[in-house]
Amino acid sequence: MTALLEARRLTKVYGGGLFNKSKALVALDDLSLAIEDAPPTITAVVGESGSGKTTFKRLLLGLSEPTTGEVLYRGVDLRRLDRDQRRQFLRDVQAIFQDPDEVYNPFYKIDHVLQAPVANFGLASSKAQALALIEQALVSVGLRPEETLGRYPYQLSGGQRQRIMVARSLIMSPRLIIADEPVSMVDASLRATIIDTLRDLNRRLGISIIYISHDLTTAYQLSENIVVLYRGGVAEAGAIDRVVQQPEHPYTRLLIGAVPLPDPKRPWGHVENVVEETEKVRAERKGCLFANRCPHRMPMCDEARPPQFQTAPHHVTACYLYRESSATTSTTLQQNFVDRSNLAPS
Repeated sequence: MTALLEARRLTKVYGGGLFNKSKALVALDDLSLAIEDAPPTITAVVGESGSGKTTFKRLLLGLSEPTTGEVLYRGVDLRRLDRDQRRQFLRDVQAIFQDPDEVYNPFYKIDHVLQAPVANFGLASSKAQALALIEQALVSVGLRPEETLGRYPYQLSGGQRQRIMVARSLIMSPRLIIADEPVSMVDASLRATIIDTLRDLNRRLGISIIYISHDLTTAYQLSENIVVLYRGGVAEAGAIDRVVQQPEHPYTRLLIGAVPLPDPKRPWGHVENVVEETEKVRAERKGCLFANRCPHRMPMCDEARPPQFQTAPHHVTACYLYRESSATTSTTLQQNFVDRSNLAPS
């Protein structure tokens, strides 16, 4: 079955050129990922700043073109979509961005941002039908239309503004929502509300979600599967329970170790010694990108990039520590994911 959206061997390189390759920055390196039309899934893409998360999002949305590889919407390259296919893509694949305030015009009431997609895509034949569509979307994300419509952005909380952006996406009846750090700009008390909203959309409306974040805690709460990025490459991927509870790649362990726990006996806040590298050294590195930070560094780590080793049925790790496992030849991470969409809510 043709995937709804598929990233096929995506690579994005910024800068450089024929005579200045030392300044080339590889933002994303040979990443493949497929999101099927059904069943609906939730996949987390995590990593620190500079890991390639934002570049991956832009490529999936067609906001940037890959250096090599392609993004396919129902089997067709985004760059080759005709007008009708492009309009359907814009309906099926919606985005929620990190900072909702960047979307709002402070001179307009929030009604404007909800009415625009209805008008642009001809989703309603009358004002009454348009209003009903908007109200239904607001209710779906836990907002009361009578307390929301008619207000200016500054009259609403950050959590409300972010949920309005989720409602805006729902108006389009999407098949996939790409959520880029959707809770990083709201108070901790509101994060659970937004996470619950996204989980409900997945289970009740059958919408798949790609959850992009640096926050492993919320990723674990929401997602079924996870892709851990480091400097544009996949460090580890698979079922989120397996990856988080039994992390294998030293970088994943570092990320999980940085999550504070409510245990006064557990030390936290230690800063590891990291050998800083220039962009030229990074560009010329032939081996593992994490080698200069890895406590398990071996000579082979400097000689060639490690492949993805299949360490368990739903777990792959790009680390020579697991070289006794078979290297996977799959061009997509999808076969290493599990589908829990049919399980009862916990």
